[in-house]
Amino acid sequence: MTDRLPAHQIAYARLRDMVLFGDLAPGAAVTIEGLVGRLGLGMTPVREAIRRLIAEGALQMQGNRRVCVPRLDIAALEDLGHARAAIETRLARQALPGCDSAVIADLRAIDTRLDQALATGDIPAYLRANHAFHFALYARASSEVLEALAISLWLRFGPSLRVVCLGQADKGARGAHGGALHMPDNHKRALAALEAGDPTALAEAIAADIAQGVENIHAGLAGGVFG
Repeated sequence: MTDRLPAHQIAYARLRDMVLFGDLAPGAAVTIEGLVGRLGLGMTPVREAIRRLIAEGALQMQGNRRVCVPRLDIAALEDLGHARAAIETRLARQALPGCDSAVIADLRAIDTRLDQALATGDIPAYLRANHAFHFALYARASSEVLEALAISLWLRFGPSLRVVCLGQADKGARGAHGGALHMPDNHKRALAALEAGDPTALAEAIAADIAQGVENIHAGLAGGVFG
């Protein structure tokens, strides 16, 4: 399929995934030339992809032809958390009628991959599985408007969720800042709500998961995880 897409669309999709799934850590600058080499595409489509992601708040231009994923400050973190909760709880409620046993089984399999990534401290695998869980659910809502808003918010919020995996190798289920993380498991609560057909419990689980992400990132910021 990529052979049929314009180079600028391929560049955007690949660079967006690098932002979302841990290839670019918040605050770590990379040269535009370096991105051209990593993406294997020309300078023009890569620059266009960069401009688009800057406009979406997912990248930030720095000096010396460098870009980085912005570090969230506390105000932005809180605002993104509130916005995510408003939109994603609505998506979850709308998704519930479309979640049959096959969809729930798929979500459970994704959550298993997420647990495995947490256990090994695999940041890219964790970020991919966490994103996949939420958007496999939201896809059942059949709301292009709300899903597009959620995608935009995740571009700004999602990269900082790497704090959940930092420090796993030597600190068990704790972050690099030493604080306890990812308990309770709100994805398991969401799965139980889906099986029970309970829209209120599902929305509460998603809201709790988002609030937990905000809390974990807040602890990471306080602990200096992002430099």
